[in-house]
Amino acid sequence: MVDYRVRKLADLVVTYSTNVKDDDVVGISGTYASLPLIKELVRSVLLAGGNPVVRIVDEELEEIFYKYASEKQLGFISKVSRFFVEDVDVRISIISSTHTKHLSSVPPDKIKTRLQAARELTEIFMRRDKEGSLRWNVVPFPTKALAQDAEMSFVDYEDFVYSACKVNLDDSVEAWMKQAKEQDRIIGVLKKVSEIRIISSDTDLYLRVDGRTWINDDGKKNMPGGEVFTGPIEDSVEGYITFTYPAIWRGIIVEGVRLEFMNGVVVHARASRNEEYLRSVLDTDEGAKRVGEFAFGLNFGINKFTKNILFDEKIGGTIHIALGAGYPATGSENRSSIHWDMIKDMRDGKIYADGELIYENGKFLV
Repeated sequence: MVDYRVRKLADLVVTYSTNVKDDDVVGISGTYASLPLIKELVRSVLLAGGNPVVRIVDEELEEIFYKYASEKQLGFISKVSRFFVEDVDVRISIISSTHTKHLSSVPPDKIKTRLQAARELTEIFMRRDKEGSLRWNVVPFPTKALAQDAEMSFVDYEDFVYSACKVNLDDSVEAWMKQAKEQDRIIGVLKKVSEIRIISSDTDLYLRVDGRTWINDDGKKNMPGGEVFTGPIEDSVEGYITFTYPAIWRGIIVEGVRLEFMNGVVVHARASRNEEYLRSVLDTDEGAKRVGEFAFGLNFGINKFTKNILFDEKIGGTIHIALGAGYPATGSENRSSIHWDMIKDMRDGKIYADGELIYENGKFLV
């Protein structure tokens, strides 16, 4: 019997998040573990008049690929991969890992080569997002591997996931519309701001956002939503920031990250764990050392760090920056093969906008 929450989640993503319409080509990708959600998504897409195309991904196959692929094969991008970026009207990607550290033994240079080869697809995705020609959503499906990372029992993790997505409520659409309205109010303040200064433990960071657009992540792009974000002016970031939570990239955990910026570029990068890995990712390309995104986490229904960025970047009372590619829809011009989110708890900090205190101890003062 299908868990009613899985069906509600599928319907929420299809009708609210991506607004599937007649004749839409809808690309759905996920692991075998997410098959219950894939089935419900296919059902919901068909009822909405869309045409579902399913792609099953598998971490063991990816591990085999990296182990045996030559330099030439690492650079190969298939027509199937291009189809899911270039040709679909809607793309739904399911986070449903069964092994979150499957790439931990892959040499960083191989991953770097692969990322550089896929950069073209990243740029096509970003362009289509800005144009509005691609509607997309990233949605979770609870697995035991993700529950273990979150240090939760599987049953508790299921409850956490469905609660964060608000499908435990009678009217989840109404709940997300309420979240959207609250975040719009915050954007009303931020869109008038030119300069932002962040003060917290071992952190004094300055950036400019004048002329940039703030985006309301209200569950349309990510499920769960719960943030507002923009792309800071590329050469404006100055100062230093130390992140509260581990930064995770391709399953590798980097702890105690501290970055120093000058003219928008990371000039010093330190970490208490996996520092060399941090530096190797920053060397992926020129844009990897610049900030592509600055955001406020506003989902106060998420109050636990789970090692899953889909949830963690939304934690109420936090901020995060992403090194690498920025979203053109924000006005960001930063291009990179990476987009690496790093999170700081601001429940002991302050944020000033054009010299005025607007945010303190994890909450806006407006």
